[in-house]
Amino acid sequence: MKGAVLVVNSGSSSIKYQLVDPDSGDAVAVGLVERIGEPDGLITHHHRGVERERRGPITDHARGLRLAFGMFAEDGVDLATAGIAAVGHRVVHGGEVFYRPTLVTVEVLAEIRRLSALAPLHNPANAIGIESAMAALPDVPHVAVFDTAFFHTLPAPARTYALDRDVARRHNVRRYGFHGTSHQFVSARVAEFLGRDLGELNQIVLHLGNGASASAVAGGRAVDTSMGLTPLEGLVMGTRSGDIDPGIVMHLRRSAGLDVDQIDDLLNRRSGLKGLSGVNDFRELRRLIEAGDADAALAYDVYIHRLRRYIGAYHLSLGGADTITFTAGVGENAPDVRADALAGLTRLGIEIDADRNAVRSHEPRVVSTDDSAVTVLVVPTNEELAIARFAREFAA
Repeated sequence: MKGAVLVVNSGSSSIKYQLVDPDSGDAVAVGLVERIGEPDGLITHHHRGVERERRGPITDHARGLRLAFGMFAEDGVDLATAGIAAVGHRVVHGGEVFYRPTLVTVEVLAEIRRLSALAPLHNPANAIGIESAMAALPDVPHVAVFDTAFFHTLPAPARTYALDRDVARRHNVRRYGFHGTSHQFVSARVAEFLGRDLGELNQIVLHLGNGASASAVAGGRAVDTSMGLTPLEGLVMGTRSGDIDPGIVMHLRRSAGLDVDQIDDLLNRRSGLKGLSGVNDFRELRRLIEAGDADAALAYDVYIHRLRRYIGAYHLSLGGADTITFTAGVGENAPDVRADALAGLTRLGIEIDADRNAVRSHEPRVVSTDDSAVTVLVVPTNEELAIARFAREFAA
């Protein structure tokens, strides 16, 4: 237990946590606190192969963490005295201020809260989780790791929107990008797996989960990404629209009478695959398609169409990709998505091996043919391990 890092990902009504050994990558314990603020709260806690649940009201994040720590205590682990090295916190938006892992102080926490204007759905919950964890474990370094950090170095043409420059500067409008911890981890893991120098690889990384993003990575540095000022831009996602004509917002305001909050809810929670088909789980989407549901089939086709556009654009902007990597829940577990996204691209040097692509595994693997000029891979992401390793650097 000594030297392990507790990783905390605090959402608006949930807290995900893992106790991770940064050296081996093993998760000693994994848990989820759900339905915070509701009478039917639930904690699911896994420790060394044993799963336990606790149900009942969870009034706030502080109580949620205390209850989670209580689950550890029942395992015989007192986190306050177990010698953990640090606590690593996922924070969605770092703005222009935070672009590397940062030791949390009172001032840093205040700045994370101030940046809530850029991420109103995420940063407030992140800050509450940090504050609660710091109160519970005051003698351990707490480290914030920002989703936007990896994309801080985007070249000016890639990060700049063609808006009035004074308005953009005044309101911090630029492309920030998200899922950066995953994109950074996976791109480095690709180089390690292939035995190649990270600095010599041009990579396209496709993080496809309920939230989805693409990145172009040249020599280990991000040069483009699909998400922008917020995580709404880019690929079609589970409930988010991805790219749309901005004029749609004004049209809905004028014609449908929707206010800003209603449009925000529409684009973030009632669009994407769910808006088109009624479901946002890919397994359910596949069942609907097999049952002949036309809306589900269209939703899938729209998803693939958008994905192919980004793959082609990044292949061009990189001057040719050496690798294309699929990761996260859909990317790792949906061979049909991989096959359809890259179908008919032999002229670009991309050729999938059907047998390799059909293999299911939790290990990194190549799914392209031996003759494919572009190596296509599936590499499981591990944001928690990445956060743990960043946080350990601050341990005394």
